[in-house]
Amino acid sequence: MEILSGCQGRDRTPTVEDKKCPNCGAPMEIFSIETEAVCEKCGTVIYNDALSCVQWCKYARRCVGDEAFEALMKVAQAQKQRKNKEEEIA
Repeated sequence: MEILSGCQGRDRTPTVEDKKCPNCGAPMEIFSIETEAVCEKCGTVIYNDALSCVQWCKYARRCVGDEAFEALMKVAQAQKQRKNKEEEIA
């Protein structure tokens, strides 16, 4: 039996990234532990571009549970599709 004490791969210190709202240009912040953030000025949702541990960690499903795992994988897929579209436009 394997006993895990918390996430085995997570960075212990969250970082913050400064972004600009793609809709209104307002400054925004998103923390490394967040999957998304909402612009306080216009309500636009931005997503964290960093890869989620759910995408690579072999313990992810056990760590977050089946329902959360599936939801996070859908968010990750949507992020990948959006990033691919942005690269095509650029």
